[in-house]
Order: sequence, then structure tokens, then C-alpha cells
Amino acid sequence: MPPRDNPTARQVRLGAELRKLRERAGRTAREAAALISTDQAKISHIEAGRVGVSEERIRRLAVFYNCTDDALIEALCGIASERRGQHWWDDYRGILAPGFLDIAELEHHATYLRFLQPVTFPGVLQIEEYARALFAGVIPRLPDEEIKARVVHRMRRGRLFERENPTRVEAIVHEAALRMRVGGRKVARDQLDYVLEASDEPWLTLRVIPFASEDFIEVTQTVMYAGGTVPQLDTVHIDTPFGGRLLDASADLDRYRTLLDFARQASLTPEESRSFIHHIAREL
Repeated sequence: MPPRDNPTARQVRLGAELRKLRERAGRTAREAAALISTDQAKISHIEAGRVGVSEERIRRLAVFYNCTDDALIEALCGIASERRGQHWWDDYRGILAPGFLDIAELEHHATYLRFLQPVTFPGVLQIEEYARALFAGVIPRLPDEEIKARVVHRMRRGRLFERENPTRVEAIVHEAALRMRVGGRKVARDQLDYVLEASDEPWLTLRVIPFASEDFIEVTQTVMYAGGTVPQLDTVHIDTPFGGRLLDASADLDRYRTLLDFARQASLTPEESRSFIHHIAREL
């Protein structure tokens, strides 16, 4: 089977974790290849996510790498057992850019989600009209069909919370996001009403950083921290002017956990945040 041209983010992550285990054990790609009766190029493709790897081979490699973390091994085997086409976001392959599929996949598998939003609400908490206004404002202007596909995809991401055991979410939103009249006064008010209603649910903890906060933190980036089934598989997604980036290096994870913890300290309590949002909604 030829190497994949566009591996998913989880396929890339599986390969990266196997590479980390190999390097930590001081083993070469040549030695790993010899163990599973393949060539060095195949190991490189596996570690880049361009070629799949069986659960049996993962377990053999884990032993060879002296990995005794059973939870991590099981998590990696779980990724390896997934097949492209089995999830809803696969319907958008070839329609939307791979980054849209990656973020849906990341949210779907996350055990919890933490957001830091400077000027908009998290995608999974957006109403349809709000999302449409955001995509309609992209420059250069998107074709109508592209806008429609992006909006439908974003709404499907929100179904994450209709599952029997919804993913826990902590959303820290700056006051600027509350006051941005995305889509006009009515859409902005409907968006605020929606997040207020959602904040009644046990799966959502909503916090606001007000303009009056004297605890300044760096809030210029939109950040999503997705908890993995094991801590080693935690992932950060950040927005940049050039598209989204996924980060998984230990130093990056530590940095963004610290940032989110500081943001929580600088924010209002959930009860104060609800009252704050309600006040702004009444002003619209």
C-alpha cells in the first residue's frame, strides 16, 4: 500500500509517539525495522503517519522500547485500529481543508476541552447565524458553497454535547468576545442567550475575563487544549494568520496549561460570568 498523502492528525500523532518511544529507548530506525521484518524507510513512514501499523506491531515495538506504560500502549493501539471513513467528518474530505477535519477529530476523541477565546466564542458553542457571519467575513471572500459547508460542519461539531456522556468543557472568554456584534445586534444577542442556556448544563464551565481585570495575561491567541485518553496524548490547537496549528511537545503543553490556569485566575467565577453575560445581553 502506498504512503498516505494526507494522514490525519491522529495518524501523525501515533507515529510521533512511536518515534518518541524509540528515541527515548536509544534504538535506531534500522533496529526497529529489523524487529518487525521491514525496512528503515517503512519505519520512517510509520513514524510520520504516512503508513499504518498493526496493534500487534505496536505491542512488539513497545516491548522493544522498554515501554511499561500500559495505558499509553492501549491508547496507541486504539488509534491504530481506527479506519478512515468511519466518522462524520470524513464526509467533508475533499470538500474542506484537512485542518477542519483535524479539529473535529480532536474534539471527538478529547476527554475534556479547555478554551481561551479573545474575540469570538468557541466553535462548538456557536449558533448557526453567528458562524455564518464569521465565515462570510473571511477575506478574500469565500464562495457561497464553501461558506455553507463550513457552517454545516461547525454545527455538526456542536453535536459533541448530545452524546450520553458529553465532553467536559471549560470556556474562558474575554469580554471583547461578548461585545463583538458578529452578524448584527440580533445575532449577537441570540449567541449570548445560547451560551447562557448552555452554561446551565453540567458539562460546561463558562468564565469571562472582563476588561476591568487587572491581572493581565496574553490573550491574543485562540487556544483549545484537548485532553487525551492519556496525558501523553494531550494536544493544543491554536489559531494563526496562516491557519490552525497542532502542538504536542511537552514544553508546549506545559506552557498552555499554565496560560489557561492563569486565565482562570484572572476570570470571574461561573456565577459572576453568567450575570456579566446576562447584563451585556440586556444592553443589546
